[in-house]
Amino acid sequence: MVEATTMGSLFEELARREAAVRQRIEEIGERITELTGLLEVEEDKLSRLVITRETVEEVVGEAAGTVEDLAAERGAVDPGRGAGSSIGVMTVPPWRPGMTGSALPEAYRDAVEILADAAEPMRAGQIAAVMGLQDTAAKREGLRTKLKRLVERGWAVEDGPGLFTLTAAVAGELAAGPGAGPDEREGGIASSPAR
Repeated sequence: MVEATTMGSLFEELARREAAVRQRIEEIGERITELTGLLEVEEDKLSRLVITRETVEEVVGEAAGTVEDLAAERGAVDPGRGAGSSIGVMTVPPWRPGMTGSALPEAYRDAVEILADAAEPMRAGQIAAVMGLQDTAAKREGLRTKLKRLVERGWAVEDGPGLFTLTAAVAGELAAGPGAGPDEREGGIASSPAR
């Protein structure tokens, strides 16, 4: 009789422990579902913020470019302020013969230097990896936007969907090296050395 009672107690204890573990598993599953939902919400917020920031940069950059173009046409650049943007933003100027990467903001200059060193067209993710950026959709999209802006401004071309390379003229100018073109005559600064 003692053995039956002991065995019964053992089975009851095992059943109780099994039920407790099942309950914990269910609670953990619910927390995982909740955290996954929170993660998706935060990733969506991040994506929207990146897109918003890039759109603002583009709009402000274009506005600054327009102001600079008008000032250059009229010869009305304020000598005390220099030839930079009148609203404090370094823009991506349209490429002209004699221009080097030094005319670009740092992230754009880095992309141009990486493309100059590349043997073939590159994707945004490949360029981001060379730059040491995290491999996230937001970083790739941000860089892809910058690359497309370089295409719009005549620095690069999109050889195929998502494949970027420098234009032949820009590649030739960078290959010629500092001081090889009319760069210094126009007040430009030679490109920083490729990394």
